[in-house]
Amino acid sequence: MWRTAGRCGVVLGALAGSITAAAGAAAQELPASDLPSAEQIDPAAPLAPLPDLGLDWPDLSAAPASPATQATVAAETRYDWRIDGIDGIGSALLHQRFRELSVLVQNDGREANPAQLDRRAREDAELLVTLLRGEGYYDAAVATAVETANRPRPMIVLQAEPGALYRFAGVTVAGVEAAGAKAGTLREAFPVKADDPVNADTIAAAEAGLRTRIGEEGFPFATVGEPAIVVDRAARTATLDVTVDPGRERTFGRLIADPGNRLFDADHVADIARFRPGDTYRTSEVDDLRRALVQTGLVSTAQVTPVPGATPDTVDVRFRLEPAPPRTVAAEAGYGTGEGARVELSWTHRNLFPPEGALTVRGVAGTREQLGSLVFRRNNFQGRDRVLTAQVAAAHLERDAFEADTLSLSASLEQQTTIFFQKAWTWSLGGELLASDERDVIASTGEPRRRTFLIGALPTSLGYDGSDDLLNPTRGFRLSGRFSPELSLQGAAFGYTRVQLDGSAYQAVTPRVVAAGRVRVGTILGAPRDQVAPSRRFYAGGGASVRGYGFQSIGPRDPNNDPIGGRSLAEFGLEARVRLFGAFGLVPFLDGGNIYTGGLPDLSGFRYGAGLGVRYYSNFGPIRVDVGTPINPQPGDSRLAVYVSLGQAF
Repeated sequence: MWRTAGRCGVVLGALAGSITAAAGAAAQELPASDLPSAEQIDPAAPLAPLPDLGLDWPDLSAAPASPATQATVAAETRYDWRIDGIDGIGSALLHQRFRELSVLVQNDGREANPAQLDRRAREDAELLVTLLRGEGYYDAAVATAVETANRPRPMIVLQAEPGALYRFAGVTVAGVEAAGAKAGTLREAFPVKADDPVNADTIAAAEAGLRTRIGEEGFPFATVGEPAIVVDRAARTATLDVTVDPGRERTFGRLIADPGNRLFDADHVADIARFRPGDTYRTSEVDDLRRALVQTGLVSTAQVTPVPGATPDTVDVRFRLEPAPPRTVAAEAGYGTGEGARVELSWTHRNLFPPEGALTVRGVAGTREQLGSLVFRRNNFQGRDRVLTAQVAAAHLERDAFEADTLSLSASLEQQTTIFFQKAWTWSLGGELLASDERDVIASTGEPRRRTFLIGALPTSLGYDGSDDLLNPTRGFRLSGRFSPELSLQGAAFGYTRVQLDGSAYQAVTPRVVAAGRVRVGTILGAPRDQVAPSRRFYAGGGASVRGYGFQSIGPRDPNNDPIGGRSLAEFGLEARVRLFGAFGLVPFLDGGNIYTGGLPDLSGFRYGAGLGVRYYSNFGPIRVDVGTPINPQPGDSRLAVYVSLGQAF
């Protein structure tokens, strides 16, 4: 028996007292003829067993236990548990729910006395009966028992008898006929049919699917009644009835701002919405608008509600917006071999020029870069995720290849992708004017020189993203191209065109390993290298290029062993992204590339770098630290390069 038998005796004694009192109370209501006589009562007769507790009444004729034994018997004990009778019965969800809700499971490993174990076993028996009935076993019964023989601790057993699986004899979805031509679609959205098991989860999923489908088919004010189930225990079947009132099919009408709204007017909300007046109503598009309004960063709460339209066939959408704090202060710090240390600070008012007209004051202080800029940015400009940007900036850059003081004025219109609404296609159109005072050396002699360039450019880009994640892709591919015709004035005016193509691909090898690769090619057409401003040439090397090398250090060099850039480039990168434990991972990588003087890369003389990276996968994207080394370095290259940034390398 259990070591807790002594303590159990106290509990059972109290229980016996309550039973006696109850019996006495009941006896007062019985006729005297129904009461047992004194001769029929045998005080020595054994007491009835206690099967639910798995314990026997104490043997009163036995010699009393010693004090040491009594202390041992009164001690609480740990236990084991199991369920018999449901092998192959029920879904995986039933077993999962039992483990989540079971008091035996929740207290597993803790000591308990017999009364506690009895209560837990009874509660879990009731839980298991409820779960089995939810899956269609309406005759389910569960008994409890305790096994103690030849065991170091008691085994609590739930003995289940599921009984027969009830099935539907009939399923009725009444009222869908009012949806006209879409009645068949709505009926298919409730897939439960005759002879299906009477499963509560299946019914709930079907009800949710029906509600969703009605909202997607243009019925904004439809009602779906609660499913009514009638169980026939004699036949072990059930019937299911669902009542639907779809209402009138409608199309989108107007967007209406709630009185007192201080953020966006209806015209700007229309730019954000994916639907237009006359489109068939869809609940998902109303939900999408609500999320998009919050994602502007200017809205703390968005209530977007369908209301009856001006005509019986339309539905208007009323919106009410609560403002969020419009100002943001941000800081960023980083380090890269060849780039040095860098700190960036910015202040932004995101709605200084409503709607969504932001002004940002930005400054960069670094060992090799200083910058100050004013940026105007209007989000959702004449369309969802379309951004108009204008910027004026003054910058000082120090690179191994050149040193430049630049004043620039630029503007662009672009269709962006975001981590909330990742898009397949992105594009940009822009214009740029800059004056740059640049110092480099003459490549043939190493003699210093200083030149001033006036440059106008019309940069454009087009990209396709077929990957599954913006910051941490595991499958798919990406392609992008940049095209920038430029006119330069330095002594005389001349023109040239910069072209760059990028591609990357991702493939999950195992659930924990992703293989990733990229290629990049670029060319400058129409001018020799020496005419093109040093800041507009191609360079290679660094954390976003060929790791293991310093920033922009790969390619032709001048007599001082400093890089001079080129007219064309070719690069590749290969990675194995391995998830380890928790949020950490390792990334071994191999990169390669080179810079060429000619207009087209000839793929010769590649410089290779290899190394190992560490990833911490935060909730806003992976943080990476890469350490690389050059495999075939040029003279003067460091043997080690370190890169720290947010997001994968490509």
